[in-house]
Formats: sequence, structure tokens, C-alpha cells
Amino acid sequence: MSKTAETRLPAQDASAPDPTRWKALAFIALAQLMVVLDATIVNIALPSAQKDLGISDGNRQWVITAYALAFGGLLLFGGRIADLWGRKRSFVVGLSGFALASALGGAATSEYMLLGARALQGAFGALLAPAALSLLAVTFTDPKERAKAFGIYGAIAGGGGAVGLILGGFLTEYLDWRWTFFVNVPFAVVAALGAYFVIREPAGGRNRSALDIPGVVLSTLGLVSLVYGFTRAESKGWSDPTTIGLFVATVVLLTAFAVVESKVKNPLLPLRVVTNRNRGGVYLSLGLAIIAMFGLFLFLTFYLQIVKGYSPVETGFAFLPMIAGMIIGSTQIGARLMTRVPARLLMGPGFLLAAVGMLLLTQLSIGSSYAGLILPAEVMLGLGMGTAFMPAMSLATFGVEPRDSGVASAMVNTSQQVGGAVGTALLNTIAASATTSYLASHVAGSGGPKLLQAEALVHGYASAIWWAVGILVVASAIAVSFITAGRPNMDPTKIAGGEGAEGEVQVPVAMH
Repeated sequence: MSKTAETRLPAQDASAPDPTRWKALAFIALAQLMVVLDATIVNIALPSAQKDLGISDGNRQWVITAYALAFGGLLLFGGRIADLWGRKRSFVVGLSGFALASALGGAATSEYMLLGARALQGAFGALLAPAALSLLAVTFTDPKERAKAFGIYGAIAGGGGAVGLILGGFLTEYLDWRWTFFVNVPFAVVAALGAYFVIREPAGGRNRSALDIPGVVLSTLGLVSLVYGFTRAESKGWSDPTTIGLFVATVVLLTAFAVVESKVKNPLLPLRVVTNRNRGGVYLSLGLAIIAMFGLFLFLTFYLQIVKGYSPVETGFAFLPMIAGMIIGSTQIGARLMTRVPARLLMGPGFLLAAVGMLLLTQLSIGSSYAGLILPAEVMLGLGMGTAFMPAMSLATFGVEPRDSGVASAMVNTSQQVGGAVGTALLNTIAASATTSYLASHVAGSGGPKLLQAEALVHGYASAIWWAVGILVVASAIAVSFITAGRPNMDPTKIAGGEGAEGEVQVPVAMH
């Protein structure tokens, strides 16, 4: 940033609230919405893009995988860069790069141009996402204001994917698949300009230590191997030699990463960030919940479009009750109760309520009524996830030293990204196996092979959803048993100051 800009917007005193913090929240939320939208909006447009650019069926998955690998693999590096450069600078650079990559994707004239644009989107997203969350963490230090801010952020993080389905359906059906890329450009430009002129980063929060190059290499290769392993398992099977090799490489690389981080002077990911009991509980339970959520988006989309014959736009609108539930759960339930009850008493029941909603969907059949079954299930899922996501997002960065807020934020995104990859691969494999078994054990009746195929698909979806129910119950149990932080009524200066000697979150109220 220029010296003039630095003079115009002096660094904010950590003890004083930022007078422009609510305007800053608007631009941070807009950027987060853009990143979350991009996880699903391109899925709707993929068939049209494949046809236009002549992409083969075998290479089609790389439009999704290229983004996932770059985003998931570079998140920790992006978080560390945010701590090194400063969150505001990283945020603006990430937005600018994401806009350019999106414009390149929309203008793609070949398969490789599109894949390159998707990889660039993922790389800049890996810089942008941790910077956005860490900016939120260091900007809002008052407990009540923090609750409201994270309520809005949590609603976007949870419901943005479903919004992407609606927007993707509209743009593909009424305009052109290229607009699923071009739509990011105005989002990014507005957010970048707003951030440049409005956001004021607190002083003294940078981590100017030398970059841990071995940690960067090992973590990036390890996370890429993990995400690609699950992605390949979905298409090639779990017994595929390359899939097995990728998982073995993941274990070796991430183990080596942990060893390196415990020994180097300035680690990429200080182990104090993940070994803290509260944050570890958040990362683990949130990752599991995302597995279930991605499974739901996947199977409910398939069910509505393939079995019920909904159009892409109709499918998107069918998810609206879930989005509404997430917004209410996050901003009205989670945000209002976060300063009154411990986080685990929001996250545990929230995940359980989502599990009950998911349990309803195990009763799916060809003739299931949207109003009678899917609608109440979506409402419960939305309310539960929104209530749980909000304190999870806040607690994941609560009490972190300012110099570590970037990597702590990156860990939140990493748990979501890995959870999404696991959810898509694992639950899709379970569904496919159950569908095959059903077809093998049933004979076509009066409805013929077409009806049998539809029945087998629904049976597969329901079987996988049962697993999602179990995963949400485990996420609830982890949240209740791991997370011990009390109500976040901490003095703002203590929040800014970070952690105690043992790395635990300092909470002046009695632990519950």
C-alpha cells in the first residue's frame, strides 16, 4: 500500500474499537460470499461449459478439482502470508487476483484456459479466505459485537453454497455459463475498493518471522495429496493403486510436517494453534459437519433434478428454506446466545438438530412430498447448522495471538475444505454401492427398468444420508466433550492479547 494511503488510514490502536468496523464487515462478508458461492455455482454451469469447450467426460471433473486442489493445498500458506504481509493487504490482493482469474475463466476459449483459471481462483481464494476471517477476528473484540459479526459471517459460510446453486441456475438458464465466472468480478471490485478505503487493521498484529519453507512445501503437498486422494476415490474407487498411494503420501507428508513444525524456530503452523483443546474441537467437529452438509447438497440436488425432474433454478429455490434457517440460526439464535452460554451448548445441540433434520431425509422415496418431508428437514438442518456454525467460527479464532490469527483462520477453511472433499467422495461411494446392491437384488416390476433405476438411486441416497446422520451425531459429541470454553465475556484487551501460558483461551467467567 502507498505511504499516502497509510497516512490517510493510520493503523488502529488495538485497545480502541474501529469506528468503521461495521462498514468493514459489509466488505468482508461480500468477499466471503463470493468465495463460498464459487464452491457450488460452477457445478450448475459445468455441463454447458463442457459442451462449449469440448471437454471430455474424463477431464470434466478437473474443472472442480483444479479449484479444490489449489484452494485446499495453499490455505495454510495463504494464512501465513496474511500474517506476514498484513491481513488488509492480503485481502485486497486476494480479491484482485480472484477477479482477474474469474474474468479469465469467463473468457476461456479452451479446456486448459478454463482449468488454469480455476486453479488461479483457488490460489487467490486461499489467500483471501484466511485474511477475511482473521480481519473479522481482530476487528471485532467486544463480545456482543463479535457475536453479531460472526453471526453474519457464519450465516454466509453455511448458506452461501446453497445461494450458489440458485445463482448458478439463473445465470446458466437465462444468460450463459460464462456468467458464473463474470459475476465474481463486480463482487471482487466492490469488496476490494471498500476494503482499501475502509478497513483499518490493528497495529502490532503482523508476524514478520522468516517464512518456514519446509513447512510450506510439506503442508501444501500433503493437503493437495489428501484432497486429490478423496477426489480420485470418488471417480476411480478406493482400491485404485493411485488413490491408495495418495493417501499413503498424505500420511507421510503431514507426519513430516508435524515433526518439522515442532522443531523449527518460526513454524508455518505453530502447534499451539491446533493443540489448544477448544480450537482443536472446533476444527474437528466443523470438518465432520461439513462432510454431512456436502453430502446433503449432493444427494438432494441429484434427487430433485434426476428423480423429481426439477430444473436447475427450481432446485436452487428448493434450498431457500435451508438458507433462511441458517440465517436465523446464526444471526438470531447463535449471536444472541453466544455471550450467555458456553459455545458447546450451542454447537452440540445445533449439530444434533441438524442430525434430526438429516434423519427425516433417510425416509426419501420416489413419491416423497417436498412440503411434507424435504421442507421441514431443510428448516431443521438450517437452524441447527446456523446455530452451531456461528460460535464455531468465533471460537476458532478466539484468544489467538494476533500474529497467529491468519493461520488459525486458515485452519478453519482447511477443515471445511477437507470435510467437503471427504463428504463428496465418501458419501458418494456409499450411495453408489447401495444403488448397485439394490439393482442386483431387485427385479424390475410393472414400472419397468426406469422405475427400478429411480428406486435404486433413492435407496442409495438414503443409505448415504444415514451415514451423514451418524457423522453429525459424532460432531455433536466432539463439540460437547472437547470444547470447554465458557461464555466469551472476555475483556477486549485480553482478546487482543491472545493466550495464556498454557495456550488455553483466557475466560474470566467460571469454566462450565
